Amino acid sequence: MGGHAAESAGADGAVFATAIPARLDRLPWSRFHWLIVFALGITWILDGLEVTLVGSLSPAIQNEEALGLTDSQIGLTGSAYIAGAVLGALIFGRLTDTMGRRKLFTITVGVYLAGTVLTGFSWDIWSFLAFRFLTGLGIGGEYGAVNSAIQELIPARRRGFTDLAINGSYWVGAAIGAMASVVVLDPAIMAPEWGWRLAFVVGGLLALVIIWVRRFIPESPRWLMTHGRPDEAHAIVDRIEADVARQWGHLPPVPPGAWRFSRLHKARWRDVVAMLLRVYPARTTLGVTLMATQAFCYNAIFFTYALILSRFYGVPDARIGWYILPFALGNFLGPLLLGHAFDTVGRKTMIALTYGVAGALMVLTGYAFAEGWLSATQQTVAWTVIFFFASAGASAAYLTVGELFPLETRAVTISLFYAFGTLVGGVGGPALFGALIDTGERGQILIGYLIGGGLMLFAAVVELWLGVAAEGKSLEEVARPLSAVD
Repeated sequence: MGGHAAESAGADGAVFATAIPARLDRLPWSRFHWLIVFALGITWILDGLEVTLVGSLSPAIQNEEALGLTDSQIGLTGSAYIAGAVLGALIFGRLTDTMGRRKLFTITVGVYLAGTVLTGFSWDIWSFLAFRFLTGLGIGGEYGAVNSAIQELIPARRRGFTDLAINGSYWVGAAIGAMASVVVLDPAIMAPEWGWRLAFVVGGLLALVIIWVRRFIPESPRWLMTHGRPDEAHAIVDRIEADVARQWGHLPPVPPGAWRFSRLHKARWRDVVAMLLRVYPARTTLGVTLMATQAFCYNAIFFTYALILSRFYGVPDARIGWYILPFALGNFLGPLLLGHAFDTVGRKTMIALTYGVAGALMVLTGYAFAEGWLSATQQTVAWTVIFFFASAGASAAYLTVGELFPLETRAVTISLFYAFGTLVGGVGGPALFGALIDTGERGQILIGYLIGGGLMLFAAVVELWLGVAAEGKSLEEVARPLSAVD
């Protein structure tokens, strides 16, 4: 397997040498990597399920025999979920960097489970708000813990495609949520006032399977390496290599060279601030731009999707789920089919291309909508094509903010960017589009499309200017760890 002589050098002192990054990055794709994808990637499916369920189940929740919530109260529940997600990202993101990936991705999914199941037992608006906040807390915490673990365990040559495909799986959850709403809102199958409760309880209990599967995911060796625990890191890599070797036989040789790390370095908040504002200001500008623009466009369109269909095209509430399906499919297929190009053609070219195409198409679709040229089906087809490209770009935004900063601050920086993007997109986007839709004028809604499309085009330009060619490079090459020594 190689590299072990270098790894043992200086193991008893303040500085040690290790080839762990090279050992992990040269591994062939295996059952172990599929386990990572399934056990950790399920987070985005859960998030997509949660967001879609509340929107699709709103008619049932508003029923007087259920909770009898008003339109504004339904809007508040979305705000509670977003607030929980933002706070969860900030709290759990920092804890993930200090306590480890494995502990936190178990805790956060447990918080999600509790919040979702309890939502199904809500008795009034306040209990519903509290449980939605708790659910968001868990999902927000998942983003930093899971994204950092995935990037640190997946080989560098496949990191882009894997990250994009996993982030795109959000829309698998959205599709499941849309179909679930069609079932539970059908009075011929079950009473709607009880069906929505069952949907939340069953959705939450699915997390038990995730907790069980995650027992088999080890702590990130890279996290252990940068926290002065090389012996534990080497033991985990030894087990991973043995498992991969059982599947593939002889493993590729470890490339020469090793990294040297200090056992004494402890990352603090001032290190996080320094990385963002002083060491990598251009990368911070890039991350903020990509995350904020995609979040604004996504949330503006998706959170008002049903309103556009019902008010301007007369689509019944019970049939809106069918229109969400092709939209979700396009969002899922974008990262899946375009993902390989982010590792081969390159990050900068593909991110700029996907943002640019999505922005241009959004402007054109907005004009067609304002002129009344589109039917409900044609509008859905247009959104599906737009977000085929936008979804790949948005997933790449999460990839970008994850791989451009040092290992010791990775989870908290992912969380900070996620929190900022969620606040901008989850509050600003839907609020603006909701107000424009309330005017009942297509010309006013065009303004929203022009803003959203313009922001995506702006982000494409910023990517061409500030983008980093991280494809195929180890995380340590892209951003030198804080605990690395010469």
